Amino acid sequence: MQKQTLSGKWQFRQSGSEEWLPAEVPGSVHTDLLALDRIPDPFVADNELEVMWVAESDWEYTRSFTPAADVLAEDQVYLVCDGLDTLAEVYLNGELLGKTNNMFRQYKWEVKAKLQNGENKILIQFPSTVAYVTAKQAKREMKGVTEAIPGGQHVRKAPCHFGWDWGPMLPPVGIWQDIRLEGRSIAKLDDVHLRQFHKDGKVTIQAILTTENWTADNLSAKLKVIAPNGEELEQVAAVSADGATLEILVEQPELWWPNGYGTQPLYKVKVKLFAGEKPLDKRVYQLGLRTLKLVQEPDEWGKSFKFVVNGVPIFAKGANWIPADSFPTRISDEYIEGLIRDAAIAHQNMLRVWGGGFYEEERFYDLCDQYGILVWQDFIFSCSTYPWNDPDYHANTEIEIYENIKRIRHRASLALWCGNNEMEWGWESWGWALPDEPEKLIAMIDDFNVPALNFLKDMIRQAKPLPDWKELKAAYLEYYHHTLPEWVADLDPDTSYWPSSPSSNTPFENVNGQEQGDAHYWDVWHGRKPFTAYRTAFPRFMSEFGFQALPPLKTIATYAEEKDWNMTSYVMEHHQRSGSGNGLMIAQMTDTFRMPKDFAALVYLSLILQAEGIRFGVEHWRRNRARVMGILYWQLNDCWPVASWSSIDYFGRWKALHYAAKRFFAPVLLSVEDEGTTMDVHVTSDLTTAWQGTVKWSLETLDGEVLNSGEETVEATPLADTPVIKLEFSDLVNEKNQREMIFVYELLEGDERVALSVTPFSPIKHMELRQPKIAAKVSQAGDELAIAVSAKSTARFVELEFESVDLVFSDNYFDIPAGRTVTVTAPIPEGWTSEKAQQALKVCSLIDSYT
Repeated sequence: MQKQTLSGKWQFRQSGSEEWLPAEVPGSVHTDLLALDRIPDPFVADNELEVMWVAESDWEYTRSFTPAADVLAEDQVYLVCDGLDTLAEVYLNGELLGKTNNMFRQYKWEVKAKLQNGENKILIQFPSTVAYVTAKQAKREMKGVTEAIPGGQHVRKAPCHFGWDWGPMLPPVGIWQDIRLEGRSIAKLDDVHLRQFHKDGKVTIQAILTTENWTADNLSAKLKVIAPNGEELEQVAAVSADGATLEILVEQPELWWPNGYGTQPLYKVKVKLFAGEKPLDKRVYQLGLRTLKLVQEPDEWGKSFKFVVNGVPIFAKGANWIPADSFPTRISDEYIEGLIRDAAIAHQNMLRVWGGGFYEEERFYDLCDQYGILVWQDFIFSCSTYPWNDPDYHANTEIEIYENIKRIRHRASLALWCGNNEMEWGWESWGWALPDEPEKLIAMIDDFNVPALNFLKDMIRQAKPLPDWKELKAAYLEYYHHTLPEWVADLDPDTSYWPSSPSSNTPFENVNGQEQGDAHYWDVWHGRKPFTAYRTAFPRFMSEFGFQALPPLKTIATYAEEKDWNMTSYVMEHHQRSGSGNGLMIAQMTDTFRMPKDFAALVYLSLILQAEGIRFGVEHWRRNRARVMGILYWQLNDCWPVASWSSIDYFGRWKALHYAAKRFFAPVLLSVEDEGTTMDVHVTSDLTTAWQGTVKWSLETLDGEVLNSGEETVEATPLADTPVIKLEFSDLVNEKNQREMIFVYELLEGDERVALSVTPFSPIKHMELRQPKIAAKVSQAGDELAIAVSAKSTARFVELEFESVDLVFSDNYFDIPAGRTVTVTAPIPEGWTSEKAQQALKVCSLIDSYT
């Protein structure tokens, strides 16, 4: 087999124009125009609106090339396009090879007879996807999200490219993955299915091969497994017309574990195809050896929903993943590794590849394998009705799904295939369908005589389903509860399938319930409930919940001028896609904090507000891990600079939430369930062995006067929550002094403090904080800065920052009770000394936001 890349330097133009411009492939029209300074940066101010014409226009890409002699010498020569986004017509030397309509598929054409000696020319025309979906939507309406260009579901393209409640309306256009010539002779590998079978402490690695043969009658295949220590095992077998199955037994396997449960040893697996001694084809894989299953079994609350790896039930901790840039070809290897590494640093062990984006590239799954991040993989359908009863659309998605299951299924990180995002919920509760007897249902709601349920009557009366909703609902049921699970079972019998998120696995019934399945909880953000409402929810697996924050001020400065630094300014609202999101932040902020003194303080408060809200939920669900076995907050990352639910912003800057996640996802968690003057202390352990330590607690004033204290020896039960002590302080805390009182609790392992927290007895905004007189001393410890931060009076949510550089600290936005010292580390910026760091360090705390 010979390959010749055709990526690199191309030319492009708007259809109808005479001017050809230089282009880079892989890439997109937007990125090529940006490189030429032909359009303004769409991420700045409201420039997005100025460049929407790009996606509304037709475009062409072209290049000339001379086929390599070794490629032409092969019997078969293919033009292979790994990703065309999205509608395209592909021409070679003026002859149409074919048309494409799916960015998630590979397209290829046999072209040997069409190639010329010497120069050849490829032309790819890209008709406007926006124009296409707009016309389709006019002919046949589909339900979808309101913050997007309507009709995106009529084409197989990343739904969020058309806009979302955190993303811009900037559908990319172009050659977004590699394009090349492939020359082949005699035969090639058509499919390789790697499986692994665990028995009696040994693992059999199996490779099931099928081939495409042209002239072969003496094919053989070699399976080689290279262990992490370099040891090699091989097997060779003849290949028949039906293919071949090769197996290798690993006597002493090194098992792969999710982050926090063990290491991630990876085996290299090579599969080669031969005709006699002549090598024809090869595949190379990265393989982690593990067992993994989704366990759902009856229990006292309904039915469990837990992932079990190598026999150990895993408490899933993580976030939802969206595309890391609105223009995916700009995502560098360094950037994507930084995001996944930062997830692992924050003790996350699962990312949900959300169904409104795209199936990620190989490097994403490579990194998840390497860092021990389990992948909940949605198929790419989200929040919409789809034309399943269109035979061409159905056939198109079948090829897409077959290709991507085959591509991803061998991954150690792959935990679950999920049919879609929120579509079953839409059919149940969003007015996509009418109830069988709407007036009877309204009468039943009236019988309850609960005013809070009146909104359900309004939803029923205002429901405006599509004319063919019954047909679409039936098609949904067939596709996600029958067709898709059958495809998964056929192609990947080793990975579980789940029909939708959320789902109870009972179609259209109790979709977002707490008895079985997974849940999305949005009553705090969209429903404006207080953070304490999280403690009323007991999902079996929380796969979505979240609260927004602004990005750090450095990031805001990249898209808004200082004159626009106001929550209700035009530019700030343009970079807020969740309707009244800025107002929701402000409302919850006034419930929690005092009014900020300026915009910088408001940004700071939004960051810690988000962190506090998500902490409330996570700590509650971890305390109830016997019932709840997974928490994925919305969302890890951003695709552009924006106010959103992310914990890491578009530029990779950690928000306060990500620092909080590092604390609340810690393998051993110290938390308190507070109710009035009662403090219920818990230690929750994700460790597989018992953990011993000490909990120290004290009731004290903000200035450090201790009224009561104690310590408890703790032996935390493995994989469980351990109640430590329940304390009642009604005799010492009352309405008059509660604003001065705090409960301080810390966790020690030996002499090392592993956690330190503060819980007030009054709303945070009512605390009588005073200037804490924070002292921060910077020193050098090896290749790191060590920052010892102390306070004479209690300091809440202490923020450390170097304005001129972006650093990730070992901790940030933390509390310092009076008289304590917290030591934080950070990498030393190149060329810096500890003295320079001391001068550049900025420190603030909550009181600075309003004084």
